[in-house]
Amino acid sequence: MPPILPDFSNPVKLKYVKLGYQYLVNHILYLLWIPVMVGILIEVLRLGPDEVLSLWRSLHFDLVQILCSSFLIVLIAIVYFMSKPRTIYLVDYACYKPPVTCRVPFSTFMEHSRLILKDNPKSVEFQMRILERSGLGEETCLPPSIHYIPPKPTMEAARGEAELVIFSAMDSLFKKTGIKPKDIDILIVNCSLFSPTPSLSAMIINKYKLRSNIKSFNLSGMGCSAGLISIDLARDLLQVHPNANAVVVSTEIITPNYYQGNERAMLLPNCLFRMGGSAILLSNRRSHRWSAKYRLVHVVRTHKGVDDKAYRCVFEEEDREGKVGINLSKDLMTIAGEALKSNITTIGPLVLPASEQLLFLLTLVGRKIFNPKWKPFIPDFKQAFEHFCIHAGGRAVIDELQKNLQLSAEHVEASRMTLHRFGNTSSSSLWYELGYIEEKGRMRRGNRVWQIAFGSGFKCNSAVWKCNRTIKTPVDGPWVDCIDRYPVHIPEVVKL
Repeated sequence: MPPILPDFSNPVKLKYVKLGYQYLVNHILYLLWIPVMVGILIEVLRLGPDEVLSLWRSLHFDLVQILCSSFLIVLIAIVYFMSKPRTIYLVDYACYKPPVTCRVPFSTFMEHSRLILKDNPKSVEFQMRILERSGLGEETCLPPSIHYIPPKPTMEAARGEAELVIFSAMDSLFKKTGIKPKDIDILIVNCSLFSPTPSLSAMIINKYKLRSNIKSFNLSGMGCSAGLISIDLARDLLQVHPNANAVVVSTEIITPNYYQGNERAMLLPNCLFRMGGSAILLSNRRSHRWSAKYRLVHVVRTHKGVDDKAYRCVFEEEDREGKVGINLSKDLMTIAGEALKSNITTIGPLVLPASEQLLFLLTLVGRKIFNPKWKPFIPDFKQAFEHFCIHAGGRAVIDELQKNLQLSAEHVEASRMTLHRFGNTSSSSLWYELGYIEEKGRMRRGNRVWQIAFGSGFKCNSAVWKCNRTIKTPVDGPWVDCIDRYPVHIPEVVKL
């Protein structure tokens, strides 16, 4: 005969215990407030009508007291609203999509490498091994000047690439938002390696005839995380300039930075970096409260430049033959992990629910007092965010973050597919990833997005956005003509 009652000797599933614990801790204030309110309500109901009326009559109101109290309340409200930070809205953004003529399939890339590095077959073989494991697809693009044999990285070609990428993204942004060039109050451009005179921000001002009193900034040399630095700068400026619009342009110009030497550490960027750019419209105007896509919640910046290894792990220098390139250190992933650790330690208390923070605190105290060998508690950031945009710097970067943050394949899908379709587009990669999530129809009102990026210096920066409204599937953008093919399976090694 089957038992009437379940076997209570079996352990309870930890999944449900954890869910119950999380609900209890996260709603502890509500759970304590409800009994108090119920008790007050019961006591009021126990009083008779005569007792309630007598209690009301016993209260004496003085006109002077009422006026003083009203004045104090109004004064406190004014001070509160004046000191409260302005809400920063992301109205919309646009990403540049390179033309088909700039496409670089694996076969083309390797053929050019054999011709350019014909005197050093080991360097060609090294690039092939990197490309096989890179996670890039056959549709990534390089600027026209790199397609020449040998490449022609002239200043004119570099300016041509900058105009093509930036102006295309800006035109798309104007079309999407309906904003006019004269409505832009703040302009911030970030491009790490290409910093001409006049600056890229001046180039935009000249092209679109922006106002003479516009506040323009040009950030260079700050690596792939400069996009979030620009967002942070725009947020600070919008706090002191009311009723203003800010445009942030993030890109990396490949033309003058294609390495033609034989140093392996410097050949690696050639295999990963590709064309790309984005333009983002931020605003503090209350009229954008309902029409904007996102609201900026937090920006957290971590800088490890005080450490010599971290400072030199991504370093622009000359090789033994005098050719300039970007040297990527073997310690890059270790340093990135330390920077990420510091960043999430800062952002954790701002975004994690109380249940995760309490567990983290108890584990930390336990390791300090009782047993240092206790396994450190890794907070579950999936409870704080619905979407993750990890900088598509390379396959190893995405793998490490997925492992350390215990994310699922779906959480890092946008990052992997962006790397496959567009390659490492530096600071603009986060916006291609956000575009992927929107194009898949996964962004709902109230969803939270965590953007994480790494950059030379060494820096780890992150931004938290909250979706303002359910995003309809875009009818334009870089993913429109290929989103149906994604996600795709990316093998560990693609044999060339």
